[in-house]
Order: sequence, then structure tokens, then C-alpha cells
Amino acid sequence: MAVSEDSIRTLVVEWYRALDRHDELADVLPYLLDEGLEMRFPEVTARGHSGFIDWYKAVTNRFFDEEHTVTSVRFTRLDETGADLKVLVNWQAKIWNPPAARSEFLGFDAYQTWELVFTPDGGTKLKTYVVDRMEPMPGSASL
Repeated sequence: MAVSEDSIRTLVVEWYRALDRHDELADVLPYLLDEGLEMRFPEVTARGHSGFIDWYKAVTNRFFDEEHTVTSVRFTRLDETGADLKVLVNWQAKIWNPPAARSEFLGFDAYQTWELVFTPDGGTKLKTYVVDRMEPMPGSASL
């Protein structure tokens, strides 16, 4: 399959659907480069598959009823080696902080920078994922 802006946008949406479903690690890791992977979240920087696994296990046990809505994908580079993107995603979830009687709503617009690489077998892998900033929605609890 030829890599195009449309196919990359589809990959971005599929990535977030996998996160929303809390897919098994075996189904999520193929999106990610292992050697050289860097994912900078507000709470931690994860490197390689092992760093991602630690982060994923933590967040899938903390957040629930997650919904990511991709608002925009803007290309800053697309060539034969990969692509650089500016991604804006609206993230909504619930969180329960024991011993609170009720869960809390979380809602943020997350501004991100992605670097994708194209692999020799025709695949596309996420190499760098940076959360540049998060703007809370009205009524959102703090992270």
C-alpha cells in the first residue's frame, strides 16, 4: 500500500481507537518503533517498547471510558523516509481516585508532535510522540 496523507490520518485514528479500547499490548506494540522510540507524556517520558509497556499498564488501570477524537492532523514533512505531524486530539475519560465516592471527568485538547518512520517492509511506525501541551475543557478535573 502506498503511503499517503489519507493513510497516515487513518493510522492516527486507528491508534487512538486501540487506546480507547485498551487493546492488548500485542496489538498496540506494532504501531511503535522499539529502538529509538521516545514518547513524552505530561507525567513521564517513555523510551522503547519497555518504557511504553510500563506507561500503558499504568494508564489502562487508571483511566476508563476513554474517548479520543482526532480534531486535526497537519503534515510538516512527508517524504520517502517518514512524516512529521502536528496532531490535535480531544481526550475525554473518567478517573477514580480512592477513596472518593465518585469518579471524575477528565477532558483535554492535547496538542502533539509525532514523527513517523517508514520501514523497509512497507510499514509505518511511530518513533517520536510528544504531548506539547494540554488545554483542559470546562468542568475537567486536574490530572
